[in-house]
Amino acid sequence: MSLEVFITKTSSYFPNNPVGNDEMEEYLGLIDGHPSRVKSIILRQNGIKTRYYALDKKHRITHTNVELASSAINKLFISEDEKHKVQFLSCATSMPDQLIPSHASMVHGATFDHSLETASLSGVCMTSLMALKTAWMSVLSGNSDNAVCAASELISPTMLSRFFKEEMESKHLIEEHPHLAFEKDFLRFMLSDGSAALLLKNVPDGEINLSIDWIHTFSYANRQPACMYMWADKNDDGSLTGWKSFDGRELGNKSIWSLKQDVRQLNEYGIPYFVDAVEAAFAKGGIDPGEITYVIPHISSMYFYKRLDEELQKRDIQLPTDKWFTNLTWVGNVGSVSPFAALDELIRTKPLKKGDKIVLLVPESGRFSYGVALLSCI
Repeated sequence: MSLEVFITKTSSYFPNNPVGNDEMEEYLGLIDGHPSRVKSIILRQNGIKTRYYALDKKHRITHTNVELASSAINKLFISEDEKHKVQFLSCATSMPDQLIPSHASMVHGATFDHSLETASLSGVCMTSLMALKTAWMSVLSGNSDNAVCAASELISPTMLSRFFKEEMESKHLIEEHPHLAFEKDFLRFMLSDGSAALLLKNVPDGEINLSIDWIHTFSYANRQPACMYMWADKNDDGSLTGWKSFDGRELGNKSIWSLKQDVRQLNEYGIPYFVDAVEAAFAKGGIDPGEITYVIPHISSMYFYKRLDEELQKRDIQLPTDKWFTNLTWVGNVGSVSPFAALDELIRTKPLKKGDKIVLLVPESGRFSYGVALLSCI
């Protein structure tokens, strides 16, 4: 049985060219023919300057989710022979190209020419950490000698203006329910497309070898109703009514298919619960925060950067921001991809040395779940 697992290579992939703030609605389109009323407010708060879309300006999809994942995975290998040795594939995404078959099955079929074991993980941002934990446990247990873990997101097509047309025609959304309009635009001007992948082995075998010391995850779904949701409508009591309860007309009129966020709930609970999880993970893992060299905090917006720092200081958790690394402002919020993409860029741009410790802090506001992973450079 393997006692250690190492990340021996990382990669990331972003489609097309970076899209600046002034270009966003050229790709996404105008809702009801008018520029967004809240775009400038949202962009000022989230601090994002550029992001990536798998779209062209004619609103056509240029890459599928599977193609994004496959592109990142292929960057891990220098030859087909090397790729042919992969034994286990775990894939994470919030929005696969289809509900059936599974995303991992589709990625397998598009990327590998041999049989292997697959696992599909779904959710929101923390999906990537769960996929990593699945791959890690496969190698750690001796189930496989190696594994590929990939995260990919294709969100931009769901934000195209044409999909909001029926809702805008059925009611004056902004006048009747201004907070709902904000909640949809809140995500529309934040999210990005892309992918990232990690190669795991049971022996060190790369220029950079990161041992996975531990991965701890926490679900606080018992504390709050859903905060982020899709293919559902939120009721006054906080419960969700799923898409199967609506007819075809209602699906369009209510934009049931669209991704929505209860921003007030997020603002009140997101950061305190995040730091609850950090405290619990450090206590469980037996790590002194002072030993950590780099912190990769997945934050959806720079608005939460300062708030996370303030809450950590309030709890006397010594993770000063001079240790933090984020690429949010130039790649955007790529959902489940973000922690891996930031890790990949950290490895490529920072002088890592033996003994350095990297901690990944990953929140998910779907129904408030959190994950923390500790990596050590050997």
